[in-house]
Amino acid sequence: MALKMYMATLVLATLLLLQGCSYQAMSRSLQEESMITRHELWMAQQGRSYKNVEEKAMRFDIFKNNVEYIDSVNNAGTRSYKLSVNKFADLTNKEFRATRNGYKQAPFPRSCKATFMYENVSAIPSSMDWRSKGAVTPIKDQGQCGCCWAFSAVAATEGINQLSTGKLVSLSEQELVDCDTSGEDQGCGGGLMDDAFNFIAKNHGLTTESNYPYQGVDATCNKKKESNDAATITGCEDVPENSESGLLKAVANQPISVAIDASGQDFQFYSSGIFTGSCGTELDHGVTAVGYGTAEDGTKYWLVKNSWGTTWGEKGYIRMQRDVTAQEGLCGIAMEASYPTATKC
Repeated sequence: MALKMYMATLVLATLLLLQGCSYQAMSRSLQEESMITRHELWMAQQGRSYKNVEEKAMRFDIFKNNVEYIDSVNNAGTRSYKLSVNKFADLTNKEFRATRNGYKQAPFPRSCKATFMYENVSAIPSSMDWRSKGAVTPIKDQGQCGCCWAFSAVAATEGINQLSTGKLVSLSEQELVDCDTSGEDQGCGGGLMDDAFNFIAKNHGLTTESNYPYQGVDATCNKKKESNDAATITGCEDVPENSESGLLKAVANQPISVAIDASGQDFQFYSSGIFTGSCGTELDHGVTAVGYGTAEDGTKYWLVKNSWGTTWGEKGYIRMQRDVTAQEGLCGIAMEASYPTATKC
């Protein structure tokens, strides 16, 4: 009798075990199916297609890994910012960095003047947003060309031009990509904002976006279009290195070109909130600080204009934590900041 009961229990346990394995396999299958559906929907939203089934399978695996990471970060709820499944979701972080960044760390000495016109500024507003003052053009998209340096320099030049003339004019990044071969500037191969400012000053200005539209590839300099200048600067100055207080003085007076380490996965998928993520100081991306402020919880931040389109971040912008312990600022934002100078009306 005891043997019969033991055998019956063993059979029941085996059946339950098999049922559990079957349930787990079914669960995994459903999760995989759900991820495939998410990928198909994402492809439709992004207008993405692949050349063959092998590439699609490879991109799906990358997409799956990225989505699982994004979901894990957001579900944990331990960070002051959110991530999203954006247009970069089928790229590895290495691929993303290779096509979307392009800043080359500045040699020493740097090419802008070491003088700092805002050194003795004491009246600093508690917050600043140059967008609301009409000194910032709409978000642009550099695409797969590593010319972030040109977009950063142009945004800062657009800002000082508006402050000098009262007119906000969208200027040409493509002119810098095609025509500026000074210093470290190599079009889609990367460059420096300092060198771009010096080129603009020596070239007697920069033409408009409409006259010399952005193509996102290296091309031959169009001398005829280049000669039609719409904005001029007198030169450029460097913000004192590793000084967020110096950067604050500068941003209080005009939009400022800054270099950051944007290599992290959290930066790739940043969606909203104040970015406090882990990042180093291997500067690889040029952006523009167009303001600063303090959140409701007391966290201070920099308002930064990026060049990855409006679907990334907060409609193309990121708020990065300000006044951190490290003197170089979060992601090295205070290490190599600079700005164009101009004669104001």
